[in-house]
Amino acid sequence: MEKITGAEAMMRALVHEGVDVLFGYPGGAIMPTYDALYDYTDKLHHVFVRHEQGAVHAAQGYARVSGKVGCVIVTSGPGATNTVTGIADAMADSTPLVVICGQVGVSMLGTDAFQEVDVVGVTSPVTKWSYQIRRAEDVAWAVSRAFYIARSGRPGPVVLDFAKNAQTGLVDFEPKTVDFIRSYEPYPQIDCGDVKKAAGMINDSVKPFALIGQGVELGNASKEVKEFLEKAQIPFGTTMLGLSALPTEHPLNMGMLGMHGNLGPNVMTNQCDLLIAIGMRFDDRVTGNLNTYAKQAKIIHFDIDAAEFNKNVTVDLAVHGDCKDTIPAVTEYLDDAKRDSWIASFKPYEEKEYNKVIKKAVEPADGPLLMGEVVRKVSELSNNEAVLVTDVGQNQLFGCRYFKYTRPRSVVTSGGIGTMGFGLPAAIGATFGAPERTVCVFCGDGGLQMTMQELGTIMEENAPVKIILLNNNFLGNVRQWQAMFFDHRYSFTKMVNPDYELIAKAYNIPARTVIERKDLDEAIRDMLGTPGPYLLQCAVMEEDNVLPMTPPGADVDKMLLEI
Repeated sequence: MEKITGAEAMMRALVHEGVDVLFGYPGGAIMPTYDALYDYTDKLHHVFVRHEQGAVHAAQGYARVSGKVGCVIVTSGPGATNTVTGIADAMADSTPLVVICGQVGVSMLGTDAFQEVDVVGVTSPVTKWSYQIRRAEDVAWAVSRAFYIARSGRPGPVVLDFAKNAQTGLVDFEPKTVDFIRSYEPYPQIDCGDVKKAAGMINDSVKPFALIGQGVELGNASKEVKEFLEKAQIPFGTTMLGLSALPTEHPLNMGMLGMHGNLGPNVMTNQCDLLIAIGMRFDDRVTGNLNTYAKQAKIIHFDIDAAEFNKNVTVDLAVHGDCKDTIPAVTEYLDDAKRDSWIASFKPYEEKEYNKVIKKAVEPADGPLLMGEVVRKVSELSNNEAVLVTDVGQNQLFGCRYFKYTRPRSVVTSGGIGTMGFGLPAAIGATFGAPERTVCVFCGDGGLQMTMQELGTIMEENAPVKIILLNNNFLGNVRQWQAMFFDHRYSFTKMVNPDYELIAKAYNIPARTVIERKDLDEAIRDMLGTPGPYLLQCAVMEEDNVLPMTPPGADVDKMLLEI
């Protein structure tokens, strides 16, 4: 066999795994690998980001819309530590990533060498697997194992710490395929008894209600879950990350769950007689006060990760397995049901929320622009087919509430740890993961400035990111909490902002600012009709509030419709 370096072996291993896009930033300890990449640019498109955190968020956006593993390559020391926020975000939101970090040579480990950091030690708590490659001979095996772990079972991030001597050492390269790891069972065998018991509980139920999480999309099980719900006529609500698992306009879709979700799903959580959780983890933002959460109901939990069972909410039946397999197995035993009166009971809450909240948010008669109306207009003028990417804060909550979805894998947002700065780089990655789709990212003036340097990446790649800046001159979500719970004491949430149009111009990105409602439709059409990237700044009401809202620690059905 031909002897090649470990760095070139890395390139060949990535190609063998089907990688087509890398998001990265070069540096000293990873330079041999970047030198090898020089000869592989016909197979591996490298997106040169402006900060390592941006590389990970971009890889997340790519993975979330494509269903593939996102791949990142950075140097050692600060290059590696700059990825930790994104890795933790990916772990919380079950996003498959492989992050390759340079490292000093093995002989230098433990000497506090220049840009040496214990990457495995730092990242182990926020990864599925973290491993140091110390020999060129281990590259093919480590890469195959990393991708297998990242994509299988409940997906998540993996880190490979690539020592410099392993990059420069010579090896007889032979690609590896890892599809089995002792003691790791990503796809557990289905218990037929649990399947039949679940079907029996559903058939006996009068008022079942389903909670649909991102696990449905991660398992590519939208079709199976739709058939399950329709056969048994089960109304459902979705988590924020599960919003696009089924179409917004599906007649059984009662809306979003949680703190800023819809009134009906939250109220009916505490009125149903059977709660069916599918691919969700009973996050505190969904459950509110656990002492009063769904105490009247029996609970079935479908999940691929056994660690989620009884972690937050005690359930009556845990069905362990991939929902793409478990849900159709249960569907086979379900009775064809008619639950018209139960489904109709959601209607009064829907109407109440519409009249008190939604109508004011998306159909204002006068006054300043509102975030909700901007979001709804962008959704409608893109035929409700665009990919929604959000940053974190009020832009995220208004975005998720008022965007509409017709296709799976249409929501890219930071759910578990709520990372400000996530939106812009994630949208860049989404344009590579779904190049045929329109990608719209909603940002606040706070979050945009956290990773605004990635406008340089957009300029270099001409990435067709449609940036909608909802500018209220505040850290809006923190300001809302300060108004509600801290007597309007706005401590360091008012922002003095730059001229965003001038900044966009510096990066050769077309930009426009909208202040008046009469100009909104035309501006959005201009944005959507312009090839390549675009920044649309909307000057929105400064002290707008996201409603409804379940106050932190309150009962999930005790939602505030006004403040």
